[in-house]
Amino acid sequence: MTYINEMRSLIGNAPLLTVGCGVIITEGDAILLQHRTDEDNWCIPGGVMELGETFEETAKRETYEETGLVVDELKLFGLYSGESCFVTYPNGDQVYSVQVIFQTTSFSGDLLQDGEETREHRFFKSDALPDNLNPRQKQFIVEWSRGKTSR
Repeated sequence: MTYINEMRSLIGNAPLLTVGCGVIITEGDAILLQHRTDEDNWCIPGGVMELGETFEETAKRETYEETGLVVDELKLFGLYSGESCFVTYPNGDQVYSVQVIFQTTSFSGDLLQDGEETREHRFFKSDALPDNLNPRQKQFIVEWSRGKTSR
C-alpha cells in the first residue's frame, strides 16, 4: 500500500485509479465469500495491485493474505470498470477501480476464519447468496451465480 499512501499524500482525497485483482474460488456449486470488517459486506478475496506485480501475482498474493489459501490454475472470469467500481471511503478517499477477476477450483491450505480485514469466510451456494454483497463486486458474483464461467 506504500504506492497508494504516496499518491494520497500528493492528491489528498481526489479520485485515484487503482487496479484490483480478485478470485472467484468455487467448490461444486458454491463460491467462497469473505465477510469484510471494514464495510460489513461479503466479497471475493482480492485486493490492490502493487507496483511491478502481474495481475495473477496480485490475485494469488491477496487471496493468500486474506484466506490462507494458495490458488492455482487461474482463468480470467472478466474485466470490470466504470461507475459501478467507484467508491468514496469513510475517510473521504475516492477510488475508481479497474477489476481483473479470475476464477479457480484449484486451491489448497487451511482457510483462515478471521483476520484484520475478515470476520469469516464461507462457501455459499449459487442460489443462496447473502443479501449484503459488496456493491462493487455484486455484478460479477451474480453473473457467476447465473452460470457465467471463465472465458
